[in-house]
Amino acid sequence: MYLNIKGYQAMKIKNILLDYNGTIATDGKLSLEIKEAIQKLSNHLRIHIITANTNESALEELKDMPVDIFIIKGNREDIEKQKYLYEIGNDKTIAVGNGYNDALILKDSIIGIGVIGEEGIAKDAFFNCDIVVKSGLEALELLLKTNRLIATMRKWGWNE
Repeated sequence: MYLNIKGYQAMKIKNILLDYNGTIATDGKLSLEIKEAIQKLSNHLRIHIITANTNESALEELKDMPVDIFIIKGNREDIEKQKYLYEIGNDKTIAVGNGYNDALILKDSIIGIGVIGEEGIAKDAFFNCDIVVKSGLEALELLLKTNRLIATMRKWGWNE
């Protein structure tokens, strides 16, 4: 996926890095709409799901989905998520999250999308993202309908 947003260099996006609980899942469960959006996006991008698996439901909910799953095992979830982001390429990855442990990936990815959702959004995550949306589905729809993303992020008066 290529994004040309006024005020930014052209972006070649290859990956989406999604936090699981609170971002795309509510109480550990994925909605049918989220599953459908992930299916559509997987035709154009590689989807990575990263989670501490708080509700221990991620593997079951994501089985048969076209995603790469990384389950965090250590105490520094934020650092583990950041390391994973750099392994897949922070300069070609859009990150989506809501928790304190997502703040670094939201800051270091090419575009960080914060999700308020049912759980709310941690202050550090909020201040590190480029865009804030109300739900995980809205975040995925920004990537399915990229003109929405472009309209939100463009900088008038830049590069003119």
